[in-house]
Amino acid sequence: MKYGKIVLAGGNGYLGTVLAKHFSRRAGEVIILSRKPQAAAGNIKTLLWDGRTLGDWATNLQGADLLVNLCGKNVNCRYPHNNKKEIISSRLIPTRLLGKVIKNLENPPKLWINITSATIYRHAEDCPQDELKGEIGDGFSIEVCKAWESSFFENETPKTRKVALRMGIVLGLKDGAFPRLLNLVKLGMGGKQGNGEQYVSWVHELDAAGSIEWLLNHNEVEGIINCTAPEPIKNHVFMRSIRKAYGIGFGLPAPAWLLAIGAKLIGTETELILKSRWVKPRRLLNSGFEFKYAKIDEAVKALRAEGLKGIDAQREHG
Repeated sequence: MKYGKIVLAGGNGYLGTVLAKHFSRRAGEVIILSRKPQAAAGNIKTLLWDGRTLGDWATNLQGADLLVNLCGKNVNCRYPHNNKKEIISSRLIPTRLLGKVIKNLENPPKLWINITSATIYRHAEDCPQDELKGEIGDGFSIEVCKAWESSFFENETPKTRKVALRMGIVLGLKDGAFPRLLNLVKLGMGGKQGNGEQYVSWVHELDAAGSIEWLLNHNEVEGIINCTAPEPIKNHVFMRSIRKAYGIGFGLPAPAWLLAIGAKLIGTETELILKSRWVKPRRLLNSGFEFKYAKIDEAVKALRAEGLKGIDAQREHG
């Protein structure tokens, strides 16, 4: 095995599942810290924690090669006061708790990655935003990201390298944005959203996992890192790419006023769709990381092929 121990805090969500699968083939053990018990699967085991208080789970951080913090309430909701409060606290409290534990360990994790968000940058249609010259935006989502990163960096951890990984929209078949967009495409509603000119900064799930392993093996890299494919695309190009891969020639557009009504009905915010996220992964590229899926057409074709394999496998076992 290449690594000894990988710890995923709050790792029972979509990205956590991707990372657990990736590292289970490369590490002696993968430990998920979760509020819900789950049976062990091979070398993947789940330990209970509440993300707020010290417990037996803390000793399992000892000697870890990597700790990835994925904690945080899903932002795909409306933003009344109670949701805002939970979105913030579900990120800041576990981050500070992990920092406190790491500070007191004799042999803490070699690398601690906090998964934050590429939405921290301003709405950008004029130029790309990178780690060096990117401009931080305004609004609730940005304030959450700023407070989150501040809580991550507020304490020094001399024995533990730290990376705040500003993640774009992760594309995969199992969960996240892609299955929902694909459903719209299949229903004939996969046209542009709003004016379609807003940029989408995305990353294939295999590149999200691959970049985290890359960071684990490159001790010279720390601080703020963007994790997005090197070629962001406009929303109308993104939707066209999905339609093309699945052989669907037309998709009804969804103007901003219709999105506002729909968002209210399903309990989410239009910002998640209409904000232009033009983000570049300058530091990853400069460090030598090569994306497996740099272009959106390649990524979507790969996802479709994976889906077809899954269907064939089900038929064989059916």
